[in-house]
Amino acid sequence: MNERKSAKTGLSTLLAACLLAACSANPDGSAPPPLEGAAIGGAFELVDENGETVRDTDFAGQNRVVYFGYAFCPDVCPVDMQKLGQAMRVLEERDPELAETITPIFISVDPARDTPDVLQQFTDSFHPRMVGLSGSREAIDAAVERYGVYYQLGEDDGSGNYLVDHSNNAILFGPEGEPLVILPIQDSPEAIADSMAAWAR
Repeated sequence: MNERKSAKTGLSTLLAACLLAACSANPDGSAPPPLEGAAIGGAFELVDENGETVRDTDFAGQNRVVYFGYAFCPDVCPVDMQKLGQAMRVLEERDPELAETITPIFISVDPARDTPDVLQQFTDSFHPRMVGLSGSREAIDAAVERYGVYYQLGEDDGSGNYLVDHSNNAILFGPEGEPLVILPIQDSPEAIADSMAAWAR
């Protein structure tokens, strides 16, 4: 089994465990986060929408939602990012101070097409504080491995168009980069906001 298939299997197991633990349920704040101790996340060195180098340490002290996808995705990524952007707005209305501690991060697995300008247009259409990151294939693959992500480039149709098969998990990490919970991105913005409010630190 190759590394990407292994990562996909590992994250599927984590997702199942998260669902069994009722990801959004933490009424008194005493429960341990569903992903506590999971070996996902860590260092990365990528490029932001301004062409500047960005490292994971640049987000120290911030909760962060990390999602891997690509801007040319025809359906899943824009729908997920729309929900995440809406969830951030729900949280901003409910608890502005908490919302300010959360940074949504979209990491592209398609650097050939997702230039800084493309990423800026993509992320800005969903939330003004959403950060788009890309970089070299080697840098992205290093992040993919650390974050337990699966992706596979599809066949080019001859005109530069292709699809990318990829996992679509939105994972909330704490202020020290520790994994907390897989957000219910398949649910409503309100449910996503509930989960962020329950587990953000």
